[in-house]
Amino acid sequence: MTSQLNVGDYTASIGLPKTTVSLCPECGRKVPAKIREDGGRVVMEKECPDHGAFRDVIWSDARMYLRAEEWAVDGYGVTNPQLDAPPERCPDACGLCTAHLSTTNLANLDLTNRCNLKCPVCFANANAAGYVFEPTFDEVVSMMKVLRAQRPVPTPAIQFAGGEPTIYPRFLDVVRKARELGFAQIQVATNGILLAHGKGFAQELVDAGMHTVYLQFDGLRESDYIAARGVKLLETKKKAVEACRGTKPRPLAMLFVPTVIRTVNDDQVGPILRYAIENRDVVRGVNYQPVAFTGRIDEEARERQRYTLSDLAMDLDKQTGFIAREDMYPVPSVTAISRLITAIHEPKMAFTSHPHCGLATFLVIDEKGNPTPITRMVDVDGLLREMWRLADRAETTIGQFMIGIHKRFSRIKDDEERREALLRKFDEYFGEYIKDPDLPGGVSLHEVLADITFNPEKDPLSRFTWSTMFVGGMHFQDSYNYDIDRVMRCVIHYVVPDGRVIPFCAYNSGPTYRTEVEKKHSVPLEEWRRRNAGKEKYYAGDQAK
Repeated sequence: MTSQLNVGDYTASIGLPKTTVSLCPECGRKVPAKIREDGGRVVMEKECPDHGAFRDVIWSDARMYLRAEEWAVDGYGVTNPQLDAPPERCPDACGLCTAHLSTTNLANLDLTNRCNLKCPVCFANANAAGYVFEPTFDEVVSMMKVLRAQRPVPTPAIQFAGGEPTIYPRFLDVVRKARELGFAQIQVATNGILLAHGKGFAQELVDAGMHTVYLQFDGLRESDYIAARGVKLLETKKKAVEACRGTKPRPLAMLFVPTVIRTVNDDQVGPILRYAIENRDVVRGVNYQPVAFTGRIDEEARERQRYTLSDLAMDLDKQTGFIAREDMYPVPSVTAISRLITAIHEPKMAFTSHPHCGLATFLVIDEKGNPTPITRMVDVDGLLREMWRLADRAETTIGQFMIGIHKRFSRIKDDEERREALLRKFDEYFGEYIKDPDLPGGVSLHEVLADITFNPEKDPLSRFTWSTMFVGGMHFQDSYNYDIDRVMRCVIHYVVPDGRVIPFCAYNSGPTYRTEVEKKHSVPLEEWRRRNAGKEKYYAGDQAK
């Protein structure tokens, strides 16, 4: 039986069993799929008329799967879509289209598919593809302008990816341009080689405007890198951390991004987090990514190596001793915050992804390095549901309830008096849900949450993130677990040279827009090598490394 348990409007089915639309992993044809509980796990079953039946575990814990659905909510999409298409055309028509139910929270922009590694698990490298995809600087600028032109919310965050984006010849120019265009968060997904071995490169990134380095970090054993990346890299990762620690005026923030494969490095989930905590002056979080199988893999190997978000939550529980699976919340749970901010101020980025795309929590770490999940300091369920109720109230009175509060605060000229008024109003609505208001570094959780709600122009999220550590997981889809309901709610998108904006899981699996886009805007590998003989260098500023 399905039921509507969620906090807001949601057009997909909730509960088990349910049906959705998936794809045949062999031919890519759309096929009906059933999602059901089997022995406490959640499985997807589907059958292609030509290639037979397929079965895959999508969550290893059915109770966690259902709990995540309690926070399911649809977003509002973009008001200037590039394509008019009904939902039944998903994922064959991407643009973004009129059927998409979320805005772009984070945009990936691939600068090149060249790389200074040959990772066995990689879906994006020139050596495997046989061609070089490397947009010109002008094309990159045009793509960034497409993102900033999105409405009602210009894309706030961009992540340069690849291949290895740092070897793009005008990489630092691209970062400077992103800052000029107004991206609030500028990131790079990197293997860290140039950070570790390019003298001064980390400082050049800071000077250009980089905010966050997403560092591939698969474990603390050299064997993990040999298995996943094909070479020894552990010391390179550690040197990259030290390089970011040495930047001025403050360390360049890093997030570790481990690709987790069952039977390969799933026992490293806890050690990676502990290492991040040891380096918390520079490492702001860990974003685990369960492996997505981008090529063909037989059922036995897939069953052995498949790693799900609930596996991650349970491993964090077992391997750390300080995070319980109940501390992990699905991404759309925080939609209540953005919805309330929108009711008071103006449209803001809403994390309206599918409830089964990701899980996360925050750790508060004291001066001795002892971590406490923020769920022990805040009644998260109560706080978020109260925010949702207040947003409902604001919208049903044409926003006057909350807008009036904002106007009254804006008339208070004295900063201290205004701050006290904000705190009193926050306590009136939400104080009962805050168990422990103090964060490290003299930061008050009351103040941060009050500013997030009533005074976001003060950038309270930066104070919050520098006082806490993010711990999360994002499970991108492959053709075996593909669910079109997830694609329609994706919040992480790729922007491509022809101006389209394409959901992550549609770009890298399913119809694989990546292949279409890259072939259209690329040159054969051998031709590229002839054109660039002797020029294939890795750059930091004007100096080839």
